[in-house]
Amino acid sequence: MTYQGFWKPTNQSGCNRDRVAKPAITCGLVAVWALASGVGLLSASAVMSAAIAAQPVAQIPAAATVLHVNPATGQDTAGAGVSAGTPYRTITYALKQAKSGNVIRLARGTYTTETGEVFPLDIPNGVTLVGEEAEKGRTVAIIGGGVKLSPSYAGQNMTIWAPKTGAISGVAVTNPNTRGTGIWIEEGSPTVTNCTFKSNNREGIFVSGSAEPKITNNEFTQNGGNGISIATRAKGEIRNNLFQNTGFGLAIGGGSAPLVVGNRIIENTDGLYINDGARPILRNNVIENNKRDGIVATISAKPDLGNSQEAGNNVIRGNRQFDLNNSTREPVYSVGNTLDAKRVRGQIAFVAPPTGGGSGVFADVQGHWAVAYIEALAKRDIISGFPGGVFKPDDLVTRAQFAAIISKAFTPAPKRPIGSFGDINTGFWAYQPIQTSVQGGFMSGYPEGVFRPNQQIPRVQVLVALANGLTLTASDPNVLFKFQDATAIPGYAAGPVAAATERKIVVNYPSVGVLNPNREATRAEVAAFVYQALVNAGKAEAIQSPYIVQVP
Repeated sequence: MTYQGFWKPTNQSGCNRDRVAKPAITCGLVAVWALASGVGLLSASAVMSAAIAAQPVAQIPAAATVLHVNPATGQDTAGAGVSAGTPYRTITYALKQAKSGNVIRLARGTYTTETGEVFPLDIPNGVTLVGEEAEKGRTVAIIGGGVKLSPSYAGQNMTIWAPKTGAISGVAVTNPNTRGTGIWIEEGSPTVTNCTFKSNNREGIFVSGSAEPKITNNEFTQNGGNGISIATRAKGEIRNNLFQNTGFGLAIGGGSAPLVVGNRIIENTDGLYINDGARPILRNNVIENNKRDGIVATISAKPDLGNSQEAGNNVIRGNRQFDLNNSTREPVYSVGNTLDAKRVRGQIAFVAPPTGGGSGVFADVQGHWAVAYIEALAKRDIISGFPGGVFKPDDLVTRAQFAAIISKAFTPAPKRPIGSFGDINTGFWAYQPIQTSVQGGFMSGYPEGVFRPNQQIPRVQVLVALANGLTLTASDPNVLFKFQDATAIPGYAAGPVAAATERKIVVNYPSVGVLNPNREATRAEVAAFVYQALVNAGKAEAIQSPYIVQVP
């Protein structure tokens, strides 16, 4: 059988789980469709009532305008929709009337093209679509699909296009069309709560782009590909859902980094399939009795199963093949989980993960303007991240921290005597890096005999340090007039900044022509400056960026 979607079918137990591909490539997000079809399903409601506490039903604000829809008794005419007694007939018509803050209330029934719906249903921003939450939408069925252009994946067949803001609750969504998805979420932070996703041809929900949705207390059963697929830079929360007998429970790829908490992931082909550079955070999930593996990690995936700050508290057991199948080249770190080492394939470490370096992939820099610089320096162990696999690119840098970066990046030979500073001693954590950067000619103290190690370093000081340490001189001081704020450059810094500019060390985001010399430097900016200095010194390959200041 030929599939087209995101994951190719495989030769291992019937599917190839080694990569994720774009939808235009003939492959298959429904890689395990044939394996999943025909398998009996336990009562989802029974499992959920025993395993997951009921989600409170959302309260509609008293002041909200409610538009009523009933496919059996409604009329799509002006003046209808104002009450349950005089409803509209279709969701499609109600959506055309709806404004931000409105609620569309769906009566029990089935909503299809036969009842007048036109798919996909494109929900406006700020609009809430609500059926019967207490029943998880089983009595309010929306069935069908249509094609809409996704900014990330071109034309896709979906039942509902979710808004940037707004909510969907208490409905059952099924898209039986080839490669059909139930709800597509590309941007914003909508909520999807107390719904049922059953028998979608591909997945129940697809999350992509920069979306950060909250997907809570839903049921995903018997979908052809996955319960939820998450790709590109998406984040958000996936909390307290049931994934049962639904292909891959969750397929998490790209540079996505969702928070996956309190879910019950059972009896699927694989519980979670995590690939590319995805870095999901897994907490308090039950992942058991899946037909093949509980968790699959492949390519450069780095699932967070706990760290030095927080235990994972996941229960991963009873899966037919492996509880954890790690085919990456690095260990998966497990802290505070129920996980038997004998049931693991590949590298596993039952300790807290290191706080940076190594692969150089951080969840919070995917799509960031400085991602290439950050990852390149992290791979060289020049910079590192924080627990949880994040880099915090917009945090500020102290003079001591910058000295440590200089020491690692350039390991300069001594040119000057040891500095004597009244505010640091040999017991200070950065004493040696400070001395290395000072002796190497990169940094200096202040006239009053102090270094000010905890002072946040301005951008101009970073550039001066790099130019001085690399003994750069400017051939044309007038190059500074490329900057709209050149008059803000301190006099002592004019020559070094001009030299750094001529040698393409200066990187200005978002405006190339604005230097902001006296603003404190962020971690991302320091990474860019230092990497460009390494390029100038012949110690690194050039990275293309539109934010490098170019001099003719």
